[in-house]
Amino acid sequence: MKFLNGGWLIRDGFDVKYAANIYDADIEEKKLTLYCPFGVPIHHPGQTLDGGMLTIEVTSPRPDIITTRMINFRKNRDHCPAFQLNTTDPDVSIEENDEAWSFTSGRLTLRIAKGESIDFQYLYDGKEIARSGWRAKALVTDDQGRLHVSEQLNLGVGEKIYGLGERFTNFVKNGQSVEIWNEDGGTGTEQAYKNIPFYLSNKKYGLFVDNPGKVSFEIGSEKVSRVQFSVPGEEMTYSVIGGEDLKAILGNYTDLTGKPPLVPEWSYGLWLSTSFTTDYDEKTVNEFVDGMAERDIPLSVFHFDCRWMKDVEWCNFTWREDTFPDPEGMLAGLHAKGLKVCAWINSYIAQKSPLFEEGAAKGYFIKRKDGSVWQWDKWQAGMAIVDFTNPEATKWYQSKLRHLIDQGVDCFKTDFGERIPVDDVVYYDGSDPEMMHNYYTYLYNKAVYDLLVEAKGKDEAILFARSATVGGQCFPVHWGGDCSSNYPSMAESLRAGLSFGMSGFGYWSHDIAGFEDRPTPDLYKRWTQFGLLSSHSRYHGSTEYKVPWLYGEEAVDVAREFTKLKLRLKPYLLDQMKVTHETGVPMMRAMVLEFPDDPACEDLDTQYMLGDDLLVAPVFSEDGTARFYVPDAGGEQAGQPWVSILTGKAYEPGRWYTETFDYHTLPALARPGSNPLGE
Repeated sequence: MKFLNGGWLIRDGFDVKYAANIYDADIEEKKLTLYCPFGVPIHHPGQTLDGGMLTIEVTSPRPDIITTRMINFRKNRDHCPAFQLNTTDPDVSIEENDEAWSFTSGRLTLRIAKGESIDFQYLYDGKEIARSGWRAKALVTDDQGRLHVSEQLNLGVGEKIYGLGERFTNFVKNGQSVEIWNEDGGTGTEQAYKNIPFYLSNKKYGLFVDNPGKVSFEIGSEKVSRVQFSVPGEEMTYSVIGGEDLKAILGNYTDLTGKPPLVPEWSYGLWLSTSFTTDYDEKTVNEFVDGMAERDIPLSVFHFDCRWMKDVEWCNFTWREDTFPDPEGMLAGLHAKGLKVCAWINSYIAQKSPLFEEGAAKGYFIKRKDGSVWQWDKWQAGMAIVDFTNPEATKWYQSKLRHLIDQGVDCFKTDFGERIPVDDVVYYDGSDPEMMHNYYTYLYNKAVYDLLVEAKGKDEAILFARSATVGGQCFPVHWGGDCSSNYPSMAESLRAGLSFGMSGFGYWSHDIAGFEDRPTPDLYKRWTQFGLLSSHSRYHGSTEYKVPWLYGEEAVDVAREFTKLKLRLKPYLLDQMKVTHETGVPMMRAMVLEFPDDPACEDLDTQYMLGDDLLVAPVFSEDGTARFYVPDAGGEQAGQPWVSILTGKAYEPGRWYTETFDYHTLPALARPGSNPLGE
């Protein structure tokens, strides 16, 4: 949210009250409370009247994390959903002298200066990593009369900001306005399916705003030397997170919000989808599966998209009798071929679905203020939305999925979860609708994941989810949404995946060859390379089948080669999965996360590390040209060359390369001293 008009004025219709200085403070054992008048510092008793005051509470939920809660008027938050945080009782020290208060947790210290202005200085091992200074903390009234709490941290020379969820815009977020508000906007705009109010700075700190509703970030876009973040209402809680490096900070953040779990070994193979609106039946499914086998393309998972259910009845959770007369037999046949089965679902119930009357009668849907079911036509005619704040509604929804599991379904694609209304909305538990908009996806995906853990066991539970919020990393895997079938969209998908990994999520996938439109054979082959060198790999589309033989014999060869390459990499990937689970560092990671001290890696978003030891640079051009950078591995491998796992060619570190690759090769380089293929 922008409220300034240049450097000196306020936008028309807005009012801003800045916290001036610290008038008083209370020190408890592990809590520091500061009282900060608005406007000007208080120098005599008369100034204590009619002025207003910001109360600031400083605490620590875990070592190396310092949390600040800024409060105007205290409100009852019993009906606000809250992120599930893993707090501990860390050792905290609070010291005061004539110049400042110091609050220390682990190796992170917040030094708060006394005087005529407010100065929050964050130091890790004594070195400044972040700072909030003059006119940073404010209470803003917008041009609609709504209150917001706002804070600013300095944006230093050369400082770059990453993360904030799966964002399709520039990988480095400097200069961007970012709204943390889940929307179904495809991959070509500033909207995002997975908004996470957490960022990483290359100055070695993380910033997490603990608010499940809308959070607005202005990253050098309101004041160019500051990162500004604000929330509607009268209080805001945020945490500065320290660590030795970006990986350690990510580890501390996921200690707080949840570590990605282990996922099944079979999930690392190739997933094949029927695609979205295509016609298919049991015969089509078996033709696809058998066609892959006949062409020696190993397949791990077959995915049934929407139309396994009757049209305009999504969701009824019942197989179409005209196309799947014997679902149990069909699924048993797919299992006999060595496949796992995934089925598409969402949390919406069309009015035509036989489940609508049942859910409405029992009060299982989100309601309007007049007590009626909240309905609209965006997606399915007259659809309702399951209310997961109602425990009985959650059990009811899970019971429909349990039947599918009993029939032979192994996992679910939990689509949608972003178009959650806020106007004229009442939840079963009285939750604030605006706070529930982003948080809904957490309850939705948790309900499905918990069922799979119960039915299949924790080692076998996995989703294919589109929407997410903080904590959603505990319910993997996520994919990148509705991308187009062209190179710019392929590149924006990778940017988004790298941002997602900088936001606490360990696994990520995307629609190989693009969701919209029909890809060219060229794009199909290039995206196949990229897709099968991602943590998870799925062919999927909208109106077009994505089986490789529809795109030429060479596409078949490329699909076979790279599917088998990924299977050869599986032992390496399983080892890297354990690293992700234990540390929170993603399997697919941005170069800056792996090489934070190499300036050439700070902006790189067209290549990535797949685990610790494999550098991948997808080809984004029809002529096969790729431009990529090879960093110095450092340590004992400093100065040593990286080697292609496909050609054996060596590449000297610290250099940029521009080369042309055929469809059977791309830059896939092993770190010096490593052997990802284990051969």
